[in-house]
Amino acid sequence: MNEAKYIWMNGEFKPWREATTHVLSHTIHYGNGVIEGTKAYKTEKGYAIFRLNDHTKRLLESAKMTLIDVPYSVEELNNAQIELVRKNEFQGDNVYLRPFVFLGYGVMGVYHKEAPVTAAIAAWEWGAYLGEEGMQKGIKLKIVSMNRPSNTSAMGKAKATANYLNSQMAKFEAIDCGYEEALLLDDQGYVAEASGAAFFMVKDGVLISPPNDNSLQSITQKTVIEMATNMGIKVERRRISREEVYVADEAFLTGTAAEITPVRIIDAREIGCGSRGEMTQKLQSTYFDIVFGRNKDYEHYLTYI
Repeated sequence: MNEAKYIWMNGEFKPWREATTHVLSHTIHYGNGVIEGTKAYKTEKGYAIFRLNDHTKRLLESAKMTLIDVPYSVEELNNAQIELVRKNEFQGDNVYLRPFVFLGYGVMGVYHKEAPVTAAIAAWEWGAYLGEEGMQKGIKLKIVSMNRPSNTSAMGKAKATANYLNSQMAKFEAIDCGYEEALLLDDQGYVAEASGAAFFMVKDGVLISPPNDNSLQSITQKTVIEMATNMGIKVERRRISREEVYVADEAFLTGTAAEITPVRIIDAREIGCGSRGEMTQKLQSTYFDIVFGRNKDYEHYLTYI
């Protein structure tokens, strides 16, 4: 990975390799930690973090869901991310930020409330999550055998580290079968989300995305829906069956890391023209104009460094 100079940890900026924790830290053993993924883009006015406040607010909401008491406010964590980007003196077009709250060293056992809380934020230069070629031509997506856990067995609304074991196993299965990303169904057999991104499809000019019944409330998904609505595109939030996915005119994934990544093949079925579709390209272009500060109508989502 591309190391940077500093990581913010419990209110201090530490050299990258000195931001460490004990091997008996509670989260390492029991999986209760919460994360965020935020991105800063190099605009004409310098770096700007996209929807910073929304991401930080979601981090604290995830912590509340999983009973972690974070000793920092939204404002304090926002300022830490701004200063971290500034201090690291990045040069690339975009920077990925990873706020992380976890339980540290002090107690063992499943009960976690007596474990100390550590807050950390890392930032590094990171290119296209699913590859530059995938952003242009589209990726191969596989509906995997593993379901997204139901609301009765997991906290899908929390961006919790424990939830990502499910994502890891799904992603491995997809790659092992020759695909680039996994699509998970819910326990009823309807589309939930990809291993680390939300799913969209286009059918007869309508943009369709599944509800977040048992999945993360995606900030990028919300942004795309807002963009599409403002562009006069009809948007539906409803359940999507496996069969509907196969006969979609277009499909793409969205997320902070994935941005807007076209899908060209799902389970050996060519989607639409077998490449990036017309609506996907239009939304992708608009999204990059927004995050790089080229669209004044959405500039309120940018926090300039």
